Amino acid sequence: MQTTSRVTSTVTSDSYAKVIANSKRVRWDIEDDVIRGRRFDLHKPFLPAGLSLAGELGFLSAADRRLFSQVQGRSYACIFGMVERFISAKMLEIGRGHGLGDQIALEALVRMTDEEIKHQALFRRLEHLMAEDMPGGYRPAAEPNAVAVAVLGKSSWAVLALTLHIELFTQAHYRASIAPESSICPLWRDVFMFHWKEESQHAVLDELEFLNEDARLTPAQRDVAVDELIELVGAVDQILQAQAAFDAEYFLEAASARFAAPQEAAIAATLLKAYRWQYIVSGVMQPRFQKVLFATMTPAQAARVNGALAPLLSAVPAEPSPIVAQG
Repeated sequence: MQTTSRVTSTVTSDSYAKVIANSKRVRWDIEDDVIRGRRFDLHKPFLPAGLSLAGELGFLSAADRRLFSQVQGRSYACIFGMVERFISAKMLEIGRGHGLGDQIALEALVRMTDEEIKHQALFRRLEHLMAEDMPGGYRPAAEPNAVAVAVLGKSSWAVLALTLHIELFTQAHYRASIAPESSICPLWRDVFMFHWKEESQHAVLDELEFLNEDARLTPAQRDVAVDELIELVGAVDQILQAQAAFDAEYFLEAASARFAAPQEAAIAATLLKAYRWQYIVSGVMQPRFQKVLFATMTPAQAARVNGALAPLLSAVPAEPSPIVAQG
């Protein structure tokens, strides 16, 4: 990763107006546009191999490779529903700051909050469908409100940096991996196509508000916020470790084959690698995220962030991924 010189915010009402126009253009409904009376096709994968890393477990049968991607797809939807709890709360909070000021900015943030609440409802709907059709025993590793309370206890700078990271990897996953993959479940692919359409506007707002917040900080406040961002990334990794462990148990119980101990260990390790790739590494490798984040930091602060990320950066696919080129 690299560092760049400090930047200041030049946000205008026009930037927010463009987001509003795009939000109106891509607006969708959960049942009428996304679900359309369909069920998940369990004869097809959910997550493509570029995200699930199922291809790195050569001993899996075709059926168990498919199940491996479906288990991860279930957690993918669950984790997005979880993070959007704190994102919607933070955007509601930031919107209040525009309440007696720029009404165009206020409208943009209100629309984003409404869309994030809708996304939470979408992912709850998906979990209901998957719970009916997939094997029993699935467990989420974290409770959304508890996560939101912990995240929202950090500075707005740190929360907005994490949120921008999430929004950018969401776009990269869809454009580079999900959209081009014709073999995955059509409903699952459509869910993340519609999700991507609105998240593309959210990433713009995240960047605008992050730069607004950065412009308000003193150097000392920013230094504290950098450490808080590092703490948030560590907390995300703890959730991923727990979810990978739960999902390994869930997969091993539902798989058609029985595995030797070294194979079980490889399954658990690959799940954790895949989750770190999906939710941390693929985001921090986005050129746009690096450009925005590191432009706000001193070299010493950037070195702290890079040092904290270094142990996680081995979680990349064995094959080169087009996801890192997005941004």
